[in-house]
Parts: sequence; C-alpha cells; structure tokens
Amino acid sequence: MNTWLDRRRAGVLLHITSLPGPQKNGTLGREAHAFVDSICKGGFSVWQFLPLGPTHGHGSPYESLSTFAGNPDLIDLRALVAEGWLSSTDVDHPLTHAGHAFWHAVARDAALALEVSDFRQANANWLDDFALFTALKQRGNGSPWWQWGRLLAKRNAKALETAAEECAAAMQQVVFEQFTFARQWHALKQHAESRGVTLFGDLPIYVAHDSADVWANQSLFTVNKQGLCDEVAGVPPDYFAENGQRWGNPLYHWDALEKTGFDWWIRRIDAQMQRMHLLRIDHFRGLEAYWSIPGHLNDGKVGEWIKAPGDKLLSALQNKLGNLPIAAEDLGLITPEVTELLNAFGLPGMKVLQFAFDGSEDNPYLPGNFGANSVIYTGTHDNDTTLGWFAERSEHELECLAAHADLSGDDMPWPLIRLAIESDARLAVIPMQDLLSLGSEARFNTPGTIDLNWQWRMTGDETLDDVWSHVYELNLRSCRVLKAA
Repeated sequence: MNTWLDRRRAGVLLHITSLPGPQKNGTLGREAHAFVDSICKGGFSVWQFLPLGPTHGHGSPYESLSTFAGNPDLIDLRALVAEGWLSSTDVDHPLTHAGHAFWHAVARDAALALEVSDFRQANANWLDDFALFTALKQRGNGSPWWQWGRLLAKRNAKALETAAEECAAAMQQVVFEQFTFARQWHALKQHAESRGVTLFGDLPIYVAHDSADVWANQSLFTVNKQGLCDEVAGVPPDYFAENGQRWGNPLYHWDALEKTGFDWWIRRIDAQMQRMHLLRIDHFRGLEAYWSIPGHLNDGKVGEWIKAPGDKLLSALQNKLGNLPIAAEDLGLITPEVTELLNAFGLPGMKVLQFAFDGSEDNPYLPGNFGANSVIYTGTHDNDTTLGWFAERSEHELECLAAHADLSGDDMPWPLIRLAIESDARLAVIPMQDLLSLGSEARFNTPGTIDLNWQWRMTGDETLDDVWSHVYELNLRSCRVLKAA
C-alpha cells in the first residue's frame, strides 16, 4: 500500500519554462532557486512542474525526444559563464547551448573530463542511443528516424558503428549537455531539500514516435517494418475535446514488455525518481485500458479500448523499486476498473475543482465526495486559469458554485483556491497563474491544439508579498504548513 501522502501539504504548479529570466525560457538557474525560497513564504512545501525531457519544435513537454534525457533548453547558461566554459558574448547568441561549452571545458580540465566519462558510463543504457539519435537528427536536418535510410532506421549494427564514428564529436557534445543538465538539476534538488520543498514531476504515459526511445526499442512499440505506426494513442471525446484527440504516439507492445519483466518501464521510472521526490503519471487510465486508433486515420473518435496489464506493471515496479511516491492523472473517462487499479496500489488520484459544479451532488470532484488520498487542483495546465474559467460559466454553474463556495469575500479565483486548500485532500496544488489572479491570457495549454501553447512566463516584476501572506494564512488554518518549510 502506498503511504507517501501521509500528511496535509500544499503545492504550486509552475513549469520551469515559465520562470522569469534572460533566456528564451525559464531555466534551472538562480530564478528556480529563488522560486523555491519564494513559495515557502506562502506555506507551500511542494513544487509541481511538467515533464523535463527535450522537446520537439512545438515545445510540448509531453512530446519528448527522450523519456530519459533532460531538456538542454533548461540549462542556465550564466552558470557556464561563471565556470569559464562560455563567454558572456556566447550567451547572447541565440544558437548557444551547453554543448558548445564542451571543448572549452573538457579540453582544459582532466578531472572534469573524467567526471563526464563516468556520467556517460553510468547512463549508457539510454545516453549512448540518445546521443547518436540527436547527432543523426542534426545531420539529417531534423528528419525523423524512419527517414534515415533502412540500415540506420532498423539499427543495422555496422551502420550504427559507422555513424557513431562519424558523429563522435556531436555525440560528445550531447553527452556534455546531459551532464550539465544533471549537475544543475542536482543543485536545484539539494536546494529544495534544504528548504523542505518536495519536487513533484510529471511523466507522460506514452513516448513520441520520433524519439530515441522508440528508435532504440522498436520491438516494444506498435511500429511496422517501415517504422510507421500501425496503431496510435489518443482518447475518445471527453470534457477536454469534444471530438476526441489523436495524439499519434505509438502504443506499447505489452506482451513484449511483459516478457522482459517490464525492464524498460522499470528503468524509466527509476530514472525519474532519481530526479523527483514525487511523480505524476499522465493518462494513468491507459495502464488499465487504452484507446487504440488505426494509424492511418486522423480521427480521435474512431478507435477501440484494449486491456493493458497495469496491475502486472505496477507490481513489477513495486517489487523492483519499492513503494513509489506516484500520483495518477485519472481524469477523463474513468471506469470502475481504473479506480480498482488505483485502490489496489493505494495511489492518489486527481480532483479538479473546475469540473465540480455541474449541479450533481454526486460529482466526484466536489469537496466532500472524495477522500484524503487525493491531490486537488483548482485547475491543471490543461485548464483555463480559474479567472478565465469563471468568466465563461453559465448561470446554472454559477448557482452551483455559490452553493459550495463562499463568493461574498475575496474576488475569484480566491474562493476556489480556498475551497481547494480547505478540502480533505492531503495535497492541494494551486497553479501560479491562479495565485497571480490572471485571466485566459495566461492559459498554458489548450488540449487538441498546437499553436500558442506552453508560452506563458512570469515577468519577474510580480509583487508577491501580499499573495504569499494571504495564502500562508489559508495554508496555516488548514494545517498544510510544514515545520520544515
């Protein structure tokens, strides 16, 4: 039985790219460390963020080039200047990334070169493939792996050996990027621990078709001899998308995974838990049964539910790694079988207040209708901000809201924030946009769309003292302030 959610806590949801700072997105640098310090003032002891992997061009954290690698865009380049690995003028160049520092650093420092070499060996079971994948992708002007020619696409041993020799320098730079990411992440994690702040990560259930994961492990996924997907992932119509969603990720060959004792999944979760204290599994219901869409169709409504061996997978993870601090994203179409799977392993699910006010007193998201082993949100990264959501409510929904929340005091979104914090759920998580009382202009993602997502950032000019003071009192009265924070 899972026991990690054993006391009342409060957290803030903010992806690292949304931090302020001089680079094109937020990083693991001083602003991240300062954010840890800042949320403590509000009585928060959990920082939740989205997946950390390297993204494709559209920037979605849920469509990564590797489930094991860190996103080099999150590396704080100023720290590399401080190390003497980059010049201050290098940082101003839009194409600068950590790999450019490789030759400056390693060529001058034998101890560092040994440290990088040790890092590569310790992570060889994914890093070698990822480094070659990235180098080949760069050489091919970004083309997907199934267009690299048959020998490389099908991982012919001789072709891989030749490519690794030709791409050795580029691969070394990728390794150094990952080394640098790991080092900066470790520093951030240590700082969070020193302040009593728990890091709450996120893991997409599926990996991207064009990823090192699928290229290196094709037998574990629904890709054919041409490297294309016979079946792809998605969801049927639900609250988030009335026409369903076709995500396009390859599905798992669960039989093949089971024959290996779920080794790839065990390594995947273990790698995440080296970084995080807590981990959310996105689309958890896909571990019980998944929506399979024919690969040649571009329609989320057309598909079928297929049973998955989630109980066997979770048992294997538990046997190898112990009771894991995992939460389940159990939104959307949730069946009794999904709930059974959650309960069997004691995993907390998610409750989202924006879904609670349809007039049904049996609504599972209403406070009072769920137990303490839950994580409650005003909204998630897939929802509008609470202020934007509130502006679009019907008269009926507003009446339902007024029946459950005190709307006579603070302006929205604070009534919903208060409802979340005062709920029975042991963990209450509030998006930073709601704490800042921002509207729809600050929405982070609209499911089923590509443009204009993942872009919102804090400016660094926000005045937060009053926010922290107000929410600290709420957290304190609701017994969510930990002494360590």
